[in-house]
Amino acid sequence: MRILYIFPHPDDESFGPAPAIAAQLRQGFEVHLLTLTKGEATKQRFKLGLNKEQMGEVRFKEMKCVEKTLGLTGIKVTDLPDGELKNINPIDIEKVVANHIYEIKPAILITYAVHGISGFHDHLVTHAVVKRVFCELKDRKDAEFLKRLALYTRSGEVDNSGKFRLEASTDAEIKYTEHCSEADMEKFQRSLDCYETYKEIIEKSRVREIVTSEVPFEIFGEDIESPLTNIADQLKSW
Repeated sequence: MRILYIFPHPDDESFGPAPAIAAQLRQGFEVHLLTLTKGEATKQRFKLGLNKEQMGEVRFKEMKCVEKTLGLTGIKVTDLPDGELKNINPIDIEKVVANHIYEIKPAILITYAVHGISGFHDHLVTHAVVKRVFCELKDRKDAEFLKRLALYTRSGEVDNSGKFRLEASTDAEIKYTEHCSEADMEKFQRSLDCYETYKEIIEKSRVREIVTSEVPFEIFGEDIESPLTNIADQLKSW
């Protein structure tokens, strides 16, 4: 069974959901990753003396390291402008997302919860776009493969001692928690190591300490009657 994670930037997959991705791969799922931008607008480019195009290529190479480290089934990075998704016609972003969904044919889509964890505008736009595409495709006969939209989130009392101000979902909103092994957590740490140009951000965010072996998800639009045993448990056609 295929899972497709959709995020706006390189490193979004490693700043939190990486342990769950490792766990899902270990459980036998095919896990693909789509990022909408190359993350080229990061201010780190000024410290490195790179222009946006050069920074985008560096970050793409770092993502290829993550692909190998986590053992992802496949990745795709598109070239929508980093930090500017709010200024793009959302229909154009939806086309990019829908085209890749038809290419991969996942049963499960995963993106950010509505608050985007950090509240970054690109995160919020990505949530809205992916949810809109899912709602449009789920009733189409040529997209019968698509069964579930899960939303990566945080839970409990959020530690805001790091660089970013984070948000979390309520216990009632969380419908599944991926319980990750020590090996999964090790892959998470190694995936962060791939982002050599982001060492300073990783340190200041305290992501290595904040992320735990329990990774929570909301499940969109389903009545979950009992705790899920894995991300594909209780799948049913709408």
